[in-house]
Amino acid sequence: MFRRDFLGFSGLALAAMLHKDGYGSDAAAWSPPDGKPHFPPKAKSVIWLFMNGGVSHMETFDPKPMLTKYAGKSINETPFKDVQNPEKLKLARVTVVNDANGQQRNKLYPLQVGFKKYGACGTEVSDWLPHTGGCVDDLAVIRSMWTTDDNHGAQTQFHTGRHMLDGEFPTLGAWVHYGLGTLNENLPQFVSMGNREYWNLKDGHYLGPAHDAVPVRVDPANPLDFGKPELPVTPAEQRAGFELAGKLNKLRAADYPNDPALDARIKSYELAFRMQKSLPEVLDFSQETQETQKLYGLDRPETKPFGQQMLAARRLVERGVRFVQVQHGAGGAGVWDAHGGLKANHAKNCLAVDQPIAGLLKDLKRTGLLKETIVVFCTEFGRTPGTQGSDGRDHHIFGFSVWMAGGGLKGGVVHGATDEIGFHAVEDRHYVTDVHATILHQLGLDSRKLEVPGRKRLDIDHGAPIKGVIA
Repeated sequence: MFRRDFLGFSGLALAAMLHKDGYGSDAAAWSPPDGKPHFPPKAKSVIWLFMNGGVSHMETFDPKPMLTKYAGKSINETPFKDVQNPEKLKLARVTVVNDANGQQRNKLYPLQVGFKKYGACGTEVSDWLPHTGGCVDDLAVIRSMWTTDDNHGAQTQFHTGRHMLDGEFPTLGAWVHYGLGTLNENLPQFVSMGNREYWNLKDGHYLGPAHDAVPVRVDPANPLDFGKPELPVTPAEQRAGFELAGKLNKLRAADYPNDPALDARIKSYELAFRMQKSLPEVLDFSQETQETQKLYGLDRPETKPFGQQMLAARRLVERGVRFVQVQHGAGGAGVWDAHGGLKANHAKNCLAVDQPIAGLLKDLKRTGLLKETIVVFCTEFGRTPGTQGSDGRDHHIFGFSVWMAGGGLKGGVVHGATDEIGFHAVEDRHYVTDVHATILHQLGLDSRKLEVPGRKRLDIDHGAPIKGVIA
């Protein structure tokens, strides 16, 4: 038993013990986070909105009229044939060789939606996103993202910064959880809403299971798995059960003091007991006015599911939750994966999320929470300028868009650019970890000070804050 448990220690626990005993060149310098920021923060919380499947940047936040002008022509027949120069395509790391998707698509496909200029800044936003367009003066739109996984492992890559071929690594939310102390002892610091695939389910990895997100459902009667007794018990009986479990766990911990799984389990039991009262209250929307519920689209079937998650996100950060991760349209591919029928697909998905996201931004702003809350709209990759089949677009890693708002970031700005057909990010190019670095910077965290012994990270893992969007 001892041998099996010892070998099961995470790299973090083992490395920490070795460094404590003086092994390793930086043993004296390393110390675990104390829950305080490294420098004065401009933000306290993050709401991370992830669209599973790959949103078309060209039909949302990066209009490309040249696609319509040259529609039906091969890229080689246009003035833009150099976009397929093999040297420019080398960043792709193929996970599934000869997969049906994630391929070059050469016949240009016209824009499937119109655009309008919104706000004082005049940023163009898709007609499918009129509510978000109305908030554009609060957004920093980044049009120059790139990544390397041309299949849906890019979901994990955007969260961790690492390609799936490299192994498993902590997500951004786990790093925030690891680095900062809680603002509310009765709620989890890191919450996830929306379904997640088995290969994209965990967050902590070598940081340990204590840094995984707590999955939450927008259901006051049953907000989390195993969150209430299966049979009726009195509060006194339940407390007695928790106390007994606590005593048994502490006896076990005395024998195995460095077991991260046991430590995480003890903390999760304690938090679960406290959450039984606090979480249903957070998810009780009857406390909100009808005007607020309508703002999020709770009065419409198309917008209600995501609107409930957005309202829950606001109520969570309002009560001190650090990181709220919301995944829209889960599945191995994700609902935004429009290999065919892109117009119908994106029109439907934009309808589902547009008003709820705008409602969140407006609500945060009117309550003053936007000043200390970062909202991020992101996706795994963009979609190809060329058509797949007759009416779809394939996965596209070379250039795509995200946006950020609040938490000391600029509003009403567009940063970076893709070329004239939306193929490559060509101006102020940013790998996905630059988004991570920007968020950590606003939270007052230096990612290099969060590194753990035995787990040296690469420069690209850390990224660099996007100075052009920081106020």
